[in-house]
Amino acid sequence: MKLASLKGGRDGGLVVVSRDLQRSVSAQAIAPTLLDALERWAECEPRLQQLYARLNAGQVEGASAFDPRQAAAPLPRAPQWCDGSAFLNHGRLMETAFNLAPIPDMETIPLIYQGGSDDFLGPTDDVPLPDEAHGIDFEGEYGVMLREVPLGASPQLARGCIALLVQINDLSLRTFGPREMKTGFGFFQAKPSSSFAPVAVTPDEIGEHWRDARVHLDLHVECNGAWFGNPNGGEMNFGFDDLIAHAAATRRLSAGTIIGSGTVSNAGGHKGSACIAERRAIEAIEHGAPRTPFMRFGDRVRMEARQDGGPVFGAIDQRIVRAPTPPQA
Repeated sequence: MKLASLKGGRDGGLVVVSRDLQRSVSAQAIAPTLLDALERWAECEPRLQQLYARLNAGQVEGASAFDPRQAAAPLPRAPQWCDGSAFLNHGRLMETAFNLAPIPDMETIPLIYQGGSDDFLGPTDDVPLPDEAHGIDFEGEYGVMLREVPLGASPQLARGCIALLVQINDLSLRTFGPREMKTGFGFFQAKPSSSFAPVAVTPDEIGEHWRDARVHLDLHVECNGAWFGNPNGGEMNFGFDDLIAHAAATRRLSAGTIIGSGTVSNAGGHKGSACIAERRAIEAIEHGAPRTPFMRFGDRVRMEARQDGGPVFGAIDQRIVRAPTPPQA
């Protein structure tokens, strides 16, 4: 099943989207918003699946063309956004390139931080940022949207709480990162609003590519129209079940919580990268210094996961722009 939120209101309007992403139909008679559906998933999911089957069979009145430009993030705002760093290859490259001390227990305890979830961007929204000097970077990720997760959930229980899969551009401002990490309080200014592909999908939708609580699909990334990388999500060192269980070790996770994988990263280098910082790290190792610049205003990034040649979540296709100056009091 594929679901999206059309722009309008603070939480968008829920629609069911056809498998080929060509048609959609309102699902607001079942749930007005995706967050409402997640909070009542046991009740809503079977009815949404029935509507999805009818839409794909051409049996729904009122269906219309699906335009991703009219889509907000599947959850325009969420109760919680927690991002992991589950691809250890990425962390090892950064350590080697910039002579960083290894993070203790990183191979046995998942890294995860809590980000801002109040203002997610849609798949084709411009990305407004204040200054090119902040080290503007994209980060291609996969993520999961959850039903309620009880405190102390095991990885096995956590896996059953995954309702939907999503594709994410977790934007970063790299110049803020080193200082914020040294404080011990984690990222804040380094992490502006994240962006999402237009459609969230149930795990069964990608068939054999969903196994071991990992998305085994290439994430195709382009910057300004040029190939940047197509790393595969299957190389996560920690599955989403491990990340969820880690997050729920001392607290409940409410329905609508989103957990991100962190930058998709593959060993060996032949699959490229899903963020500029990783490419710069590889350049520093191979050439003694980074060569690829961070993004400038007017630059574009495009990300898309594909299955059997077709899009799964739809594409993130965005332009970086200068943020308008707010009115001063």
